[in-house]
Amino acid sequence: MSQIITTGANPKALWPGIKAWFGQEYDKHPEEWVDLFDQDTSDKAYEEIVQSTGFGLPRVKAQTESIDYDTTAQGYTKRFTHTTYALGFMVSHEEMVDNQYDAVSKRRAPDLAFSMRQGHETVCAQVYNRATTSGYTGGDGVVLGSASHPTMSGNQSNLLTAADLSEASLEDGVIAVMTALDDRARKINLQVQSLHIHPNNWFEANRILKSVLSNDNSSNAVNALKITNAIPKGIKMNHYFDDTDAWFLRTNARNAMIHFQREPLEFGEDGVFDNRVMKYAAFERFDASWADWRGIWVNAGA
Repeated sequence: MSQIITTGANPKALWPGIKAWFGQEYDKHPEEWVDLFDQDTSDKAYEEIVQSTGFGLPRVKAQTESIDYDTTAQGYTKRFTHTTYALGFMVSHEEMVDNQYDAVSKRRAPDLAFSMRQGHETVCAQVYNRATTSGYTGGDGVVLGSASHPTMSGNQSNLLTAADLSEASLEDGVIAVMTALDDRARKINLQVQSLHIHPNNWFEANRILKSVLSNDNSSNAVNALKITNAIPKGIKMNHYFDDTDAWFLRTNARNAMIHFQREPLEFGEDGVFDNRVMKYAAFERFDASWADWRGIWVNAGA
């Protein structure tokens, strides 16, 4: 690092204060992306998850006949390639020596922290925002929310019939998850864990899931979603969803929606002698995507 010599403020002494501002600003903004993905770390340039089809059902064996043997087949491979995200700002020599750090430069630190948080949230939410957008395909060659995910037993779907969020449409979604099959058309214990919504659906979602009686009719029927705890982890609102009436059901599928952190968020500083400025920057590396489409059921809304 180039050394900058000044007769006034010491630029090296400014950095601890700037890092403190970063921390304070981050505490003010709750992380919403953590509800969208399982979190894992990585020590490589990319991570790959290979799907396995498992075995078929057992067959009837008659007396004296040989046992039928089956083999597992390798399914599609999903590669998570880490991307570096970075941003910074500069503090001029004049700002430092004229004691303008507190008045001007210090304000840039929380702005940078806010931008880094916004960037991370936006990147993660885009996986959901593009769930039905052509071109944003997964390891099986189709988009996340699709009625034609290829499997050994034919195409399968995690795309719900388009409908605004309601008690009836939510029940249909829960049933679709509970009746899901694996690649060999075997029944699996797939269960809804959480409902993910745009802020526009916040009040409707709460009316549906927290009412004692059925929200959709006046027959005094019980709220089956509530009494059965059909969505145990509840409602997860995301301010970074684009579609106001789209909603998603996240399931207990393992190795499905994954966020790999290659390098955690870090802050650094450097000095440049030629133009006598101090540079302060933040960067991180990560990737967020899906390896198994059964992790999410998608409803694009009416």
